[in-house]
Amino acid sequence: MAKGPSSKFWDRIAARYARKPVADEAAYQTKLDKTREYLRADMEVLEFGCGTGSTALALAPQVKHIRATDISPRMLAIARGKAETAKVGNVTFEEAAIDHFTAPEASFDAVLGHSILHLLEDKDAVIAKVHRMLKPGGVFVSSTACIGDMTVFLRPFLAAGHFLGALPFVSVFTERNLLDGLSEAGFVLEHHWRPGKGKSLFIIARKAA
Repeated sequence: MAKGPSSKFWDRIAARYARKPVADEAAYQTKLDKTREYLRADMEVLEFGCGTGSTALALAPQVKHIRATDISPRMLAIARGKAETAKVGNVTFEEAAIDHFTAPEASFDAVLGHSILHLLEDKDAVIAKVHRMLKPGGVFVSSTACIGDMTVFLRPFLAAGHFLGALPFVSVFTERNLLDGLSEAGFVLEHHWRPGKGKSLFIIARKAA
């Protein structure tokens, strides 16, 4: 797979990213606990934008199998090393961009997409793809930075950083934009939570049974 600018960016910071502690550990654990309420031992799960695999490995004991994808080979190498160290055998890591990822319709019981929707060129197309890949009654779990709800001074910085190659592409949209996009794709919102001002929005949305 040819590397694009975003892949190279994440490769470059992979080791530092892996060493960095979670910014809000309490919120992260709350999100994991809430996600576990929706998981079962027979589930096939997809996580796109899995990074170094922390979330997939944390949730692996609750499901049958997790197919975890990312665009960064170095992130994936770290993830595979963590899985081997932890002796987790039901997570498969593979290099793939969700824009080009293919799977039969109704393949997964749950799809996870954390800290990734705001990094996509067309989030609504990906949300529609997730809906198609989910089985009836399946859930989409995401945590997303809604940049449009944040200070306007941040937006020129992000655009300039991307133009100069220092930052990946970042899409600017609001919480309302995201919720409307999920609804238009056919999802029903079951849970949403923002742990504080400027924090990522955590969502669990279900495809109708």
